[in-house]
Amino acid sequence: INNQNNKIISYVGWTNNLKQRILKHNSGTGAKFTRGRKWKIIYKRKYYNKSLAMKAEFQLKKNYRLRKLIKEKYINDTKS
Repeated sequence: INNQNNKIISYVGWTNNLKQRILKHNSGTGAKFTRGRKWKIIYKRKYYNKSLAMKAEFQLKKNYRLRKLIKEKYINDTKS
């Protein structure tokens, strides 16, 4: 998502229903941070249980370098 400064922002979260989660975020009923924005899924992974998903979410949230790499890959893939 681009904000006013044309900076791409990202949101990391876990869910057991991705389709429902993105609909909530885009309708303004998701997490407070997501309101007022239109989100696109650019990266997803599937885990066998909630505990593993939450651990991965925590790691990705604090790993800004990896998040930047994921965003750069997405931008480059959509420009080709």
